Amino acid sequence: MTFRMGSRQEPHPRPDATGARTDDGHRRPVVGLLCCNRTLGGRAAQAVASRFVAPVSEHAGATVLLVPAIPDAVDALAVSRLLDGLLLTGSCSNLEPSRYGGAALPEGQDLDARRDDVALRLASRMIEAGKPVFGICRGLQELNVLFGGTLSAEVGPSGHYRADAGCLSDDLFDLHHDVDIVGPGPLADAIGRGRRRVNSVHQQGIDRLGRDLSVEAVAPDDGLIEAVWAEPCGAPVVGVQWHPEWDVAANADSRAFFRLFGQAVKAGAPG
Repeated sequence: MTFRMGSRQEPHPRPDATGARTDDGHRRPVVGLLCCNRTLGGRAAQAVASRFVAPVSEHAGATVLLVPAIPDAVDALAVSRLLDGLLLTGSCSNLEPSRYGGAALPEGQDLDARRDDVALRLASRMIEAGKPVFGICRGLQELNVLFGGTLSAEVGPSGHYRADAGCLSDDLFDLHHDVDIVGPGPLADAIGRGRRRVNSVHQQGIDRLGRDLSVEAVAPDDGLIEAVWAEPCGAPVVGVQWHPEWDVAANADSRAFFRLFGQAVKAGAPG
């Protein structure tokens, strides 16, 4: 995808989505977190794990709005005007291979085509408006596809996914491997270059890197791309394959990821 520059100025006054203010009277920036389509108790529902919400509030210093993954309910342009930033969350589901010209996924890998639609349309609008978009796990993959890249479904068996644990099991996050932060880029600036130990909870991964994306981290064992960034329209676009929200209380690098998101959001938010 080629993003159009110069669309940061909006044709209408930006509404104050919440009116939330900090103690010094400044407006807290508003960040959208994308939901997933799930079935809970036999009923269709919009869901996002609370562990994504808390660090955006506590470490990014933002007010959180949940964005439903229902295409007919989301006017991407209107929502982009409400938000100061967007976090594409991780999910149990994978992107539809038709989005990037890939082969059918192996049996047992869930899809969420409606989330694909909302994520790609809304992220595109946010980027064109010069607003930061960060992605975690599935969110990294969505960004790569948005920039014209492709994905592979062959990474799970190579040691990036614990197949004996269910998607909603905490045991999934017991699997770890090394990544090398190679920079240069905002992630390397925030946590430094060098080797880190991260959790690994994904069945898909980047195959062909999207246009205009730069690599910020790779897995040394197999060379899989683990983090990317770009700045096509004036605000950072950052994605990581691991889950910094999972161990944010105990991991300084995870907290730095969310502080980086907060800094990017606040830099463009109205006071």
